[in-house]
Amino acid sequence: MRDLHQFHAKAIKTGLIRDPLVAAEVLRYAALSDDRDLRYARLVFDEMREPNLFSWNTLIRAFSESEFEPLQAVSMFLQMLNDAAVHPNRYTFPSLLKACAQSSSVSSEAEVGVVLQNVLIEGYFGLGMVAHARQVFDEMSTRSVISWNAVISRYAQIGLFQESMDVFRQMLVVGMLPNYVTLVSVLPAIARLGALDLGEWVHLYVEKNKIVVDDVLGSALVDMYSKCGNIDKALELFEGLPKNNPITWSSLIGGLAMHGRAKETIDYFSMMEQTGLTPTAVVFIAVLDSCGHLGLVDHGRAYFARMTKFYGLNPGSEHYACMVDMLGRAGLLDEAEEIVMSLPMKPNDAILKALLAACKIHGDVEMGIRAAKSLIKLAPCDEASYLLISNMFASLGDSELVAEIRLLVKELDIQKDLGCSWMTVDGAIHEFVTEDDQHPRASEIYAMLEEITTKLQAAGYEPNSSQVLLNIDKEEKDNFLNYHSEKKAVAFGLISTRPGTILRIMKNLRVCPDCHSSLKFISKIYCRSIVVRDMKRFHHFENGVCSCNDYW
Repeated sequence: MRDLHQFHAKAIKTGLIRDPLVAAEVLRYAALSDDRDLRYARLVFDEMREPNLFSWNTLIRAFSESEFEPLQAVSMFLQMLNDAAVHPNRYTFPSLLKACAQSSSVSSEAEVGVVLQNVLIEGYFGLGMVAHARQVFDEMSTRSVISWNAVISRYAQIGLFQESMDVFRQMLVVGMLPNYVTLVSVLPAIARLGALDLGEWVHLYVEKNKIVVDDVLGSALVDMYSKCGNIDKALELFEGLPKNNPITWSSLIGGLAMHGRAKETIDYFSMMEQTGLTPTAVVFIAVLDSCGHLGLVDHGRAYFARMTKFYGLNPGSEHYACMVDMLGRAGLLDEAEEIVMSLPMKPNDAILKALLAACKIHGDVEMGIRAAKSLIKLAPCDEASYLLISNMFASLGDSELVAEIRLLVKELDIQKDLGCSWMTVDGAIHEFVTEDDQHPRASEIYAMLEEITTKLQAAGYEPNSSQVLLNIDKEEKDNFLNYHSEKKAVAFGLISTRPGTILRIMKNLRVCPDCHSSLKFISKIYCRSIVVRDMKRFHHFENGVCSCNDYW
């Protein structure tokens, strides 16, 4: 250290210390050598104008290895978070973990150890090191409610909804009581997975424990009920909430649109405007979609203009997709194509698919070919694009072009998006995949599917195999359709629930025309209400009719 003092003094005198590499080496020796002097190291660090990440990590590591000052490592880490020029990396957190172990080994500092481990969990999640965050959580000898909330909320934020719900259930099993933050954190995961039973339990817990339902928690509950298929309960809950937050209105209006309740969507939008609140861009997507659903073209144009000119909101691709869809369904193809051609951004696949679908409906081959070329150029490996193009030519009776498209799909080895459906029965989520028979009750499910097929045929149902691009004969295509994931889910629901129970099914893709048609028959044959949420909207099948009126 005496030699280091001399070198350091000379570096200061000559100005060499202003070189970040020189300063970092002085710090490294003072902090980590066998002759280390942490007090001196801290003085060196404090004199550095802009310490780099290496220097921060050096001092954090040094304190974490200290027998008497491990908490200083966390103090340094918190200071580091306030420095916009540097960000923690994978070398930062092992030292923090060591500091946690050092501090929590002393019984009087156990609570401090929990706090430090919570900081670690947040830090690892922030860096995308999810497994490391979970390891810290799993190895905690004591967990606070903050620890549970951190993992539950972070899992939900990064799309690991099942994991978020699993940790929430684990929290309940060990007897840790959820608080307001827990509930707000887990409800989005419940909503995304459509786990209505668990969502209802959360709502009951809120009421039983007299937790104040403010606009944030209220919006989360409304969103949960909407996305889990119970829009009437969402409406009932909304009426008792404070209505001074746009998010609360957005949750309901978006839910109404998703359930195909177009008139109510527009009515509640008008009520929102009357309160003086500014609608969000998400609200306008719901309103424009509803205008298309009702064929209210003039209203749709007016709402679009109101959004841009009165409220000053910039339309996104979803707004334009709604406009193209609305105009296309109404037969105003030239106006729809003009929107596509004059977009301020490149059209995405949703916009082009909306135009192509309209061309199919109205038989505009030339425009359809233009849209198809643009779509293939944009998404050359998207099976759904080729399916739309194939269906357009099939509707025109051009079997040769249909055959060419199917051959092209085979030659390009385009992979079909794997259909996945799931439903909750007795608190457990059951998942079904189109080409998979791994479910524990697979034999019973397939037996029920055979029964369903027989009853559908007796009822006069004709399979619609237009969506199958595989080069196989009609009988094989019909058989392939029988095992779509949502049909498996329905079969499981029929054998697993009492007669009259509503079957609520979630699907990752859009419901195909054959499944949509067959589910109408099934709802009537088995006297069941079937609620299906696909990637676009809800379908409520009852007594042979769907709530979407075959609009989807």
